[in-house]
Amino acid sequence: MAKYNVYGIGNALVDMEFQVEPEMLQKLKIDKGVMTLMDEAHQTEIMEQLQNFACKKSSGGSAANTMVAISQLGGKSFYSCKVANDETGTFYLQDLKDCGVDTNVHNGDVGITGKCIVLVTPDADRTMGTFLGISSSLSEQELVTEALIDSEYLYLEGYLVTSPTGKAAGIKARELAQSKGVKTSLSLSDANMTV
Repeated sequence: MAKYNVYGIGNALVDMEFQVEPEMLQKLKIDKGVMTLMDEAHQTEIMEQLQNFACKKSSGGSAANTMVAISQLGGKSFYSCKVANDETGTFYLQDLKDCGVDTNVHNGDVGITGKCIVLVTPDADRTMGTFLGISSSLSEQELVTEALIDSEYLYLEGYLVTSPTGKAAGIKARELAQSKGVKTSLSLSDANMTV
C-alpha cells in the first residue's frame, strides 16, 4: 500500500483573500472572474489600494489547495513546491504543515514567495492577481522521487506551463509516475493557460 494517496506539484502561493464590490475590480483594472499573472510592482500597487480591507491569508496555489482538501478528507498527501526565505515563505510552510500536508519545501532560497490576491465579489466570483515570485523557478530539483513513487496518484497543476522549468518538472514527474505505475491527473487550471 502506498504511503501517500496523492503527490502534488505546483506553485506555492500565499492566498490573500479580500471581499470587494465589483466596482473595486474596475478601479484596479482587473478582469472579473479570471486569473491574471502580474509582476511584483503591479501586485504591490494593487495591495496598496487594498490596505484598508480585511485580508484572510492561507497557503494556496491550485495543487496545494487540492493537497489540503485531501488531508482534510482523511487522505495523506505530499506537495512539492518552492518558497523563499522570507516572512511569507515561513507562513506558507507553517500553514501547509498545520493542514497536515507533507512537503519537501524548506525556505532557504533568496527571493520572494509568490502571492495570489483573491478578490471575492458578493456573487461569490473569484478574481485573482498572481505574482509567482520564486515559484516561477520551480524545477525538477524540487521533485522528491521517493514520495512520488510511494503514491497512488500524481496531481499536476496546469499552471506549471507558465514556467519552462515548471513545465519540465511536470513532464519529468509524469514520466516517473508512468514508469512506476502511479496514476496521473492534471488540472486544466484556467482558460488563459496555453502550452
